[in-house]
Amino acid sequence: MLQAAKTLLADLIAFPTVSSDSNLAMIEYIADYLAGYGAEIHIFKNDMGTKANIFATIGPDIDGGIVLSGHSDVVPVTDQAWSSDPFSMVEHDGKLYGRGTCDMKGFIACALAMVPAYSKADLKRPVHFALTYDEETGCLGGQNLANDLLNHNIKPDIAIIGEPTEMRIIEGHKGMCEYTTEFSGLEGHGSRPELGVNAAEYAALYVSHLIHLRKQLVAQTPPDSKFEPPYTTINVGSIHGGVAHNVIANKCAVEWEMRPVQKSDADFVRSEMYEFALQTLLPQMKNVCPNADITVTTIGEVEGLVPMEDNMARELVAELTGANGADLVAFGTEAGIFQSLGMDCVVCGPGSIEQAHKADEFVSIDQLQSCLTMLEKLKVKLCRE
Repeated sequence: MLQAAKTLLADLIAFPTVSSDSNLAMIEYIADYLAGYGAEIHIFKNDMGTKANIFATIGPDIDGGIVLSGHSDVVPVTDQAWSSDPFSMVEHDGKLYGRGTCDMKGFIACALAMVPAYSKADLKRPVHFALTYDEETGCLGGQNLANDLLNHNIKPDIAIIGEPTEMRIIEGHKGMCEYTTEFSGLEGHGSRPELGVNAAEYAALYVSHLIHLRKQLVAQTPPDSKFEPPYTTINVGSIHGGVAHNVIANKCAVEWEMRPVQKSDADFVRSEMYEFALQTLLPQMKNVCPNADITVTTIGEVEGLVPMEDNMARELVAELTGANGADLVAFGTEAGIFQSLGMDCVVCGPGSIEQAHKADEFVSIDQLQSCLTMLEKLKVKLCRE
C-alpha cells in the first residue's frame, strides 16, 4: 500500500496546481483512477469551467458515510530556493520532497491508494472522496462544493480533512476572513495637499482604525476560549499606493484579514469598518472630490471549526489512531464548511504544517504509513458495522 501511495503522490506532485492555474488535468487523472474502481463520480466545475471539485463515493448508496477531504491546489514556488524541481517528487533520507507533499497531496495520495481495498470490501457505510480547488485563496472551491452537495441532497455524517497535523486530531480552529479595501482619491502636486484627496493618507486612517479594533477584540476574549491566542486577531498584510514623494496618491489598497474566535467578533469588525469608511472617511474625501470612493472586496470568508462536546468524527479517528485527545490550531481549513452542512468534523493528516508553503516542502514516509494505517483500520471498521 505504501508503494502505491508513493507512486500516486509522485503523479499528483507532477501536476503544477498552483491556485492561479487550472486544476482540471489533475481532477481528470483522479476521476479516471476512481472510475477504474467503480466509484460514483460527480465533477463540479467553476463558472468559468477552468477549475473543478470532485466528489466520489465507494460503498452502499445510502445517506451518511465518511468524507475524506483534501484540496488540490498548492501555493506558488516563485522566489523560493528549492534544491530540486518542486514539481518532480524526490525521495531522500525517508522524506518525500515536492510542492504539495504535505499540503496536502500526501493525504490525497493515501486516500486514493486505499481505493482498491475499499472497492473490494463489503462496506456497510459509504466512503466519499472530496477534492476541492482554491482552498489556498479563500476556500472558494469548498464553499461551492457545499452548495453542490446540498443541491444533490448528499448527506455524509463525518468528514476527515487531511491537512498536515502530524496525524494529531484537531477539533477546532478559528475562522478566516480576508479583504482588500481600495481607496480612490484625487492626484495633485505634493505642495498643495489641500487640493487633492490623498488615498494613501485615508488608507492609513483606515489601518489605524483596524488597529484600534484589534485592541478592543482582546478585551472581548471569550472566557472559555481554548485558542492561542484566545481572542480574534486582525492583521494588515500589505498596503499599496502612490507613485512618488511629491505626488498626491490617487490610489491605495489595503489587504487585511481577521481570524475570529466567534461569529459575533466578525460581525463587529465588519460593521465597525463599514460605518467608519461610510460615515467618517468617505464624506471627507467627497468634500474635495465627489468621485472619490472606498470599495471593499471580500477575498474569502471561511467559517471556523467549532469544537463540540459530542463529535463522532473525533471519537472515530481516536479509535483508529489510538490518540487520547484532540487539539486546536491557528491555521484555517475547509473543516468549518463541512461542519456547516451538519457533519461532525476533525482535521487529521500526514506531515507538519511547519513544512507547508516553504521551499523543499516534504512529508516523511513514516507519516504516510501512519495515515495509511488509519485508513486501513477505517475499512475494517466499516465492514464490521
